[in-house]
Amino acid sequence: MKRQKTSLPGSIADNLTRQIDEGLLKAGDRLPSIREYAEGNGYSKNTVISAFDILTANGLIEPRRGAGFFVTRSGSAPSSEEETTTLDRAMDVVWLMREQLQTRNDILNLGEGFPPVEWLEETRLDQFHQRVVRTGVGSLFRYGSRYGYLPLRQHLQHKLASYEIEAAPTQIVLTHGANQAMDMVLRYFVRPGDTVLVDDPGYYPLFGKLKLSGANMVGVPRGIDGPDIAALEERLKAHRPKLFFTQSVGHNPTATDTSAAKAHRILQLAETYDLIVVENDALADLKPRSMTRISTLDQLRRTIYIGSFAKSVSAALRVGFIACDVGLASDLADVKMLTHVSSSEYCERTLEAILSDGHFLRHTNHMQERLRRATDAGIASLTRLGATIYKASEQSLYLWAALPGHDDSIAFAHAMFEHNVILAPGTVFSPHPDSASPYCRYNVAYLSDPRFAAVLQSMT
Repeated sequence: MKRQKTSLPGSIADNLTRQIDEGLLKAGDRLPSIREYAEGNGYSKNTVISAFDILTANGLIEPRRGAGFFVTRSGSAPSSEEETTTLDRAMDVVWLMREQLQTRNDILNLGEGFPPVEWLEETRLDQFHQRVVRTGVGSLFRYGSRYGYLPLRQHLQHKLASYEIEAAPTQIVLTHGANQAMDMVLRYFVRPGDTVLVDDPGYYPLFGKLKLSGANMVGVPRGIDGPDIAALEERLKAHRPKLFFTQSVGHNPTATDTSAAKAHRILQLAETYDLIVVENDALADLKPRSMTRISTLDQLRRTIYIGSFAKSVSAALRVGFIACDVGLASDLADVKMLTHVSSSEYCERTLEAILSDGHFLRHTNHMQERLRRATDAGIASLTRLGATIYKASEQSLYLWAALPGHDDSIAFAHAMFEHNVILAPGTVFSPHPDSASPYCRYNVAYLSDPRFAAVLQSMT
């Protein structure tokens, strides 16, 4: 049966209901007035009145004469049964982030988000400390520039040029990794109740940030060649969002890449609907430079490019960057000052020394070759187990796959956890966690470990 399309007032009511259920709107909170809500979100007053009528009929809000509409109940509290064990609290964003830091030898972490340490040790961080201390001792005891260390920004200018993205150093702001970069963008653009589009499935730490900011998160289904364009346009018409967070290259978790045709269409829609595309390219060093990037086609007019070195150098350095329009870069640098004063010049100097060393290019080439071999081996391992692989990429840190007989990834992750195997269940990667998924994200570097197949066999 064809699914009936939700009306615009119904969609608004659903979004507000979700905010109430998740505790973003609490009992006693006053909603914006009908006029404020309509003007702030680009709706007609009659549309908002109809949406508020639905919420009132459902007992979620109530009108108070002369004061406006107020929330009548808070979101559902977790039951005591849900709080009984660590595992029952586990399958959420924070738990998965914690478990990715596991280093015990008896744990097989197939949900790991990073390459193995031995792949990264080739950068030889220890060799650069003395160089940094000798050349920058005066600045290492003070806050750095609001933009970040200039020589590193100049190096990043050349790095972006290799992707055919033109960006002057004044268009680049250094950050404490890609996650702080996303935080800064959210602080600048998003207010409680604003709609933000995200890949579905997508980068799960971003979902947690959006919940903290009080945003209305709406997913855009991810196909094997990028976002579903028809769904994207439908959501743009319905919600008029300010931002769309997406990952064009080496998408986490599906291992898909956005095609050039879809990248062009996304930019056409961004122009039509006054949308800013935030492109997270955290896996850039693990993929060929020739891959299509939306920011290459747009040249940072309607795009914000976010980069990181956690996957190619070290997550411990916590160095990332934002590239964008020069005026926006200045504003985001001010946001950084207000929230963190500055980023770490010591870390930035260390990274600049590593990137300037001729060994770094050989290191990334070697990592990519390792990744190609690991991806081939991972695909072979999953195929032997009868898995359905969403996209059999030639070179990707992750594979998105469903194993036969395990239609609920949460239940599957529970069972594997009991055998010291950590999975990244697909439901965590959805902006709507009430939707079940048979898929899990697998790190290709660990898929050949015989413990995985042995545990699966013991469970049958």
